[in-house]
Amino acid sequence: MSTDIGGPDGSRPGERPRHGPNRRAAVGLVAAAVAGATTAAPGAAAAAVSDSTAVSDSTADQARTGATGRIDVHHHAMPAEVRAWLVAHGQLPPVGGPPFANWSLTAALDTMDRGGIATAVLSAAIPSEFTSTPALAAQLARLANDSIAAVVREHPSRFGLLACIPRATPQIAVAEIRHAYDDLHADGVLLMAHDGLTYLGDPALDPVMAELNARDAVALVHPFALPGATGIAVPAFVADFLADTTRAAVQLVVNGVLDSYPRIRWILAHGGGYFPYQAARLALARGLGYGTDPATVDRALRRFFVDTAGPMSPYSTPTLLAAIGADRILYGSDYNAVPADAVFTGRDAFLADPALTPSARHRIARGNALALFPTIAARLATGHT
Repeated sequence: MSTDIGGPDGSRPGERPRHGPNRRAAVGLVAAAVAGATTAAPGAAAAAVSDSTAVSDSTADQARTGATGRIDVHHHAMPAEVRAWLVAHGQLPPVGGPPFANWSLTAALDTMDRGGIATAVLSAAIPSEFTSTPALAAQLARLANDSIAAVVREHPSRFGLLACIPRATPQIAVAEIRHAYDDLHADGVLLMAHDGLTYLGDPALDPVMAELNARDAVALVHPFALPGATGIAVPAFVADFLADTTRAAVQLVVNGVLDSYPRIRWILAHGGGYFPYQAARLALARGLGYGTDPATVDRALRRFFVDTAGPMSPYSTPTLLAAIGADRILYGSDYNAVPADAVFTGRDAFLADPALTPSARHRIARGNALALFPTIAARLATGHT
């Protein structure tokens, strides 16, 4: 990543001012957060990097203090007003529905406390399939972002915000990015891997990428069912979601988006889909007229972050450590797309994963997120509750 150059807010000439700490300030904030944790809970820092005491990380007391609890970057929320909108527009039944449709703040905090999650970065993953017109896409995203931002304001150390950015048109997307950062003070954004037949990396999205680049944005790439896919015996979330993320990652690499907009920090959901495991196919595919050279593939792998939602442990961990590196893996639970019991199962697998050293486990659980999200590090360092 490049070093910030420009005005006192870190902006460059001709760019919109940035909100929140710049990259240099982030280093100090992370150090302060770590130091504060050590001061607030003597011995907690050592416990966080000890396998023998790792399970204690999941206790409610540590989650509430934030001293060693995990930072969950893949954590969904559906406030009541968003559910009501989806019911009114025929996207959800009035009662029941899938796990993601049944969210409450009380249940979320209880799951976090029992699961050892100190801070959850909330997002609403809204596929374009939920809205039939650009106007409805803009309306739903605005409602979701505003309502989740209100939760974050009430609990600034327990929650962060990844604002959902609709891509119905570039103009709508840019307007929502500006609202998210300027008005809601979002910590980052969530981008669906595709919108209709348009995947991330498409040149039509250049205005969106330019705005995100100017913001030093963190962008979580989230999948949905593959465009045009028909129902089969295997549910889409088991296999197709991972292919959706992979398609987006491939196009970001092949179309040069990572190089053209180098200040966007990308998180690929669910351990990166299939991309970290099959990235070499981009080099092999050059013989068929599509792909890129091995050096570009290798650089791209080290540009992406991935989260543990999926879960990654224990099956994916060795490949992710080799391809991505422990410094670019972030803890994610996928709550409330999955129920609380699945969150606890994923946590237990993470804590028991034999491929992770104590140091790597601590970085993935907390340290990497503090470095990536300076606004969250700032709130934790100042002790906001």
